Amino acid sequence: MTCIVLTLSDRKKMSSSRKHHLKSLMLQIAQELIAEEEAQSLEDRKQYMSENITPLQLTGSIAELQDLCKKMHQKIDVIDEERYDLGSKVGKSDKEIEDLQIKVQDLKGKFKKPVLKKVRMSADAMLQALLGSKHKVSMDLRANLKQVKKEVKEEDKESVGDWRKNIEDKSDRKKMFETTKE
Repeated sequence: MTCIVLTLSDRKKMSSSRKHHLKSLMLQIAQELIAEEEAQSLEDRKQYMSENITPLQLTGSIAELQDLCKKMHQKIDVIDEERYDLGSKVGKSDKEIEDLQIKVQDLKGKFKKPVLKKVRMSADAMLQALLGSKHKVSMDLRANLKQVKKEVKEEDKESVGDWRKNIEDKSDRKKMFETTKE
């Protein structure tokens, strides 16, 4: 097997035909490795089958065939349990790998923030989205406000007619404010 080591300066000086040739060599090596791997897996499969599976011997008796079927079903159950256990282990491992990748990405700090769309939503709809459909919260802001009634002064209605009548009252008020300033 050949080993190809290139430095950064070699890559810059290399011609396109040389690059193409090296790429084709790498692809050939990869194809050879894949073929060897497939042959090894077939050999392993044959070895496993020869070790764990006994050759089938059929006889004419129905009772013996039923016993054989029961044994086969038991073996199928055992193998199915093993498959399920291995599948759950693989699932857990995949989840751990995904969590670790997220942690690595967080540590790198190169997370792109997605562009968010502006959504018009009422306060009630927003609370319902946050709290879920179980909680019905109404956001009536005016319900909690203190209500104040305006008092209508009768003097104001009278003062609209003639402004000269209330001059003395207003002068008393002005004196009151002037005295508080001093």
